[in-house]
Amino acid sequence: MAATSRWEVSAPQTLTFEEHPVRELRVRLVGGTVNVVGTSDPTAEVEITEVTGEPLIVEREGGRLTVGYDDLPWQSFLKGWPKRPRRLMKRAAVVSIRVPADCRLSAGTVSASAVVSGVRADAEVRGVTGQTTLVGLAGAVTADTVSGHVEAQSLGGPLTFTSVSGGLTVVEGRGPALHADTVSGELALDLLPSGDVADLTITSVSGDVALRLPASIGLTVAGNTVGGAVSSAFPELSVHGPWGPKQLTGVLGSGAGRLTCSTVSGGITVLRRPPAAHEQDASPAPASAFPV
Repeated sequence: MAATSRWEVSAPQTLTFEEHPVRELRVRLVGGTVNVVGTSDPTAEVEITEVTGEPLIVEREGGRLTVGYDDLPWQSFLKGWPKRPRRLMKRAAVVSIRVPADCRLSAGTVSASAVVSGVRADAEVRGVTGQTTLVGLAGAVTADTVSGHVEAQSLGGPLTFTSVSGGLTVVEGRGPALHADTVSGELALDLLPSGDVADLTITSVSGDVALRLPASIGLTVAGNTVGGAVSSAFPELSVHGPWGPKQLTGVLGSGAGRLTCSTVSGGITVLRRPPAAHEQDASPAPASAFPV
């Protein structure tokens, strides 16, 4: 059985783990910020620059590294926060964590913002109101949020997103699958011309959906809405039903992939991505670039 090392941190401190690579990272924060970076260095490091309220717990057990609080269970992380003791909401920390890129990640935040980059293994993130930014992740990503926004840039693996009112912005998406389910969150999804997205499944109640697709993509499209507006920049796609319920159907390119989009009152907009050779600005586009 692996030995356990534990630290209670109440002031700025840096902890370095050189022996035995960290294979799994668990983060549980209330307020503040957390920045997780995956690198080629086998050494892991936790830098805590600010702690408010109760001490932050850092625990190392074998290949697992945990940063957070003992009374924040992962299974019920998103549930019941309005009824939680007020003392919990006074906790905050500013944390930067460096881990090997092949380290698995699970990160949960309440109001804290989170940035995760460079991780190649699977990652799962949960947030209540805090914003989450994911950059250059290669493994499968699962993101659950209540009202916090998630921005995903240059993800190489499948992405599964679930929210109540939190929105999702995907910039330069190139993963093989994207599943998004929201009640009222805004969804803006931009796919790279070189992306190999074969399976897109989008469900929304009242949140608007905007997709920007490359002309070379191969998709069989089936979209429908009960009361939302529908528009498409692709002549291959047809809109049926001028009043009330509407359907968007057709085949783009080879039709090898699948796009399924369903809303109740949210609008559906499909935009054409400019050819790569004519792109004037290769920098990631903000959500406002995809009007709905």
